[in-house]
Formats: sequence, C-alpha cells, structure tokens
Amino acid sequence: MTKTAEAEQGPRNESGPSSEEMLIKEGDVAADYLERLLDLLDYDGDLDIDVDGGRAVVSVDGGEDLAKLVGERGIGLEALQELTRLAVQQVTGARSRLMLDIAGWRVARRLELSELGERTAQDVLSSGAPVRLRPMTPFERKVVHDAVAGVRGVFSESEGEDPRRRVVVFPRT
Repeated sequence: MTKTAEAEQGPRNESGPSSEEMLIKEGDVAADYLERLLDLLDYDGDLDIDVDGGRAVVSVDGGEDLAKLVGERGIGLEALQELTRLAVQQVTGARSRLMLDIAGWRVARRLELSELGERTAQDVLSSGAPVRLRPMTPFERKVVHDAVAGVRGVFSESEGEDPRRRVVVFPRT
C-alpha cells in the first residue's frame, strides 16, 4: 500500500478492517458482479455504492431496460438481490445484508409502504379493530412496521410464514 492510499483510507485498525470498510468492500464486490451482469445482458446502468443503516446499498439507475430486472412487484429485484448477496459472500466469506435498488424502485416502494402503514394505523385508531395486510417481503414488512411505530396508540406484529407472512396492526389497549 502506498502512503497516499494509506492516508486516503485513514489509519489501519490492528484487529482488521472496520465494519465501514467491510461494507464498502461488499458494495464494491456487488457492483463488480452487477456490472458484469449488465454487460452480459447488454443493459445500460450507472451503479452507485453507499453505506446506510449498517448495510451496503447498491443502486442501479439510468437504463431503459432496468425495469425488466425489477419485475412484477419487485420479485426480480428480490431474486437479483439474493444472487448479489451470494456473490458477495463467496468473495468475502461473510453473510451480506446488502440492499439492492434498481431504477429507484425501492425508494418509490418505501414511500408507498410508509403511507400504507400510516393510513392503516389511522384506520385502526378510528375503528378500534386490528387490520391484517396482504403478505409482504421482509423489506416491505420492515417499512410498514417502521411507519406504524411512528403512530401513537397502535402497534404492529408479523404473523404467518414466508411467503404468506403479513403485518397486522393492532390498537393499544
């Protein structure tokens, strides 16, 4: 390592790379994997690597064909995220919690789900009766739980087994 590279990366931790450095490495490995995949498919896309909430986040934007990778209700995106996590695990030797977004789908979906969670919480407050939502992916359930947690007087739990696992919103008694 050159002194310039060492200065840019900061001091080394004697016990190994920091968790931030590991997450950046995960993002780099994922971006390399996705770049090769996009080349094979002959799709255009710009990759952005970030660290957010203790996980690597890779976003792919810019190409017209990217929506095809997302698929109906994000099923293609979920599958591609799992494949990318496996590629990262193969290189790093550690299980990855990497989050993948394609064509801004997760950003838009997060907004929709937050609104659904808040609206459902208000319905439960008004009616006093629990509401069971349709089955969701782990990503979707977490966003709804977070939105419900921001409303006083209600709480949420997940019930069922994947792929039929769903959020249920209850009034606090």
